[in-house]
Amino acid sequence: MKRVLVMGVSPGVGKSTFAKKLGEKLDLEVYHLDSLYWQPGWKERDKDSFRELQEHIVKKDSWIIDGNYSNSYDLRVKRADTIIYLELPLIVCVYRVIKRRIVYTRKTREDMAKGCPEKVDWSFFTFILTTYRERQKKMRNRFKKLKNDEDCKIFMLMNRKDIENYIQNL
Repeated sequence: MKRVLVMGVSPGVGKSTFAKKLGEKLDLEVYHLDSLYWQPGWKERDKDSFRELQEHIVKKDSWIIDGNYSNSYDLRVKRADTIIYLELPLIVCVYRVIKRRIVYTRKTREDMAKGCPEKVDWSFFTFILTTYRERQKKMRNRFKKLKNDEDCKIFMLMNRKDIENYIQNL
């Protein structure tokens, strides 16, 4: 396990926290896609430069990359030897996003770009609530297709216990 993708069903599922713990356990550098995509003031990076940043990372011998970003998934999956997919219930994800907003009020999380203090607005909640089921189906189907790929192992962690046990048993 040297090139790991950590993906999840929704914001709030715990991708960044899991990636950080995994990085510590495996002594691998962790890259958070949110910190690459967002620029100070919550400005979106253009698609080409976002892909270019990822191309530099995936060429390295080892890494953990946390995040979904479907428009550049192809770059990461080609080089990954492991994909870890996290799926928790929608209510847990929503709760964690609210908690994160409270804990990081006027602060920038370490997995986020500098100059992007935590914010949660109605459009973000709407995104989570209206796309959860669709993303759940899409992700499960995506990883079922990869299950037989001998070059890339897939781990689908479907509850808190699975997630905790995975880290503990490394």
